[in-house]
Amino acid sequence: MNDRLPHEKGFHVSWDQIHRDSRALAWRLDGHGPDNGAWKAVVAITRGGMAPAMIVSRELDIRHVDTISVKSYNHQEQSEPRVIKTPDIELVGDGTGVLIIDDLVDTGKTLEVVRALMPNAHVATVYAKPKGRPMVDTFITEVSQDTWIFFPWDMALQYVEPYRGTD
Repeated sequence: MNDRLPHEKGFHVSWDQIHRDSRALAWRLDGHGPDNGAWKAVVAITRGGMAPAMIVSRELDIRHVDTISVKSYNHQEQSEPRVIKTPDIELVGDGTGVLIIDDLVDTGKTLEVVRALMPNAHVATVYAKPKGRPMVDTFITEVSQDTWIFFPWDMALQYVEPYRGTD
């Protein structure tokens, strides 16, 4: 019998791991932009997409970086996504030549909202869950739908009791 809650099936990602995986995402995207392989801009989905977008934009030498803020979580509870900040429309237009970067696609609801604003953009995430995969053009690692990913910006180091016993 499993007494764990769904979010307790955890995948812990360190700063080193998110850096390596974000660089791998950049390598996968390199040369695939519509302008002789180059991308016009990066749009990070805040907040989780900011660190991967910074790394991708650095690796691909993309200087135009903007954000779109979509709120769809209250701690670990998912709600209907709503846009609270849009990128510069003069820069992104319909999304042609734009990379939209996020840390994770879960159900795909956030990306549905973002794609509606920039339908021709290329969406890339570092991690993907099966329900959201159809919304993503490029990703690095797939995890099961019932896995909760613990990102380094959400964590602090602390003592953890051993699985068996008390030491």
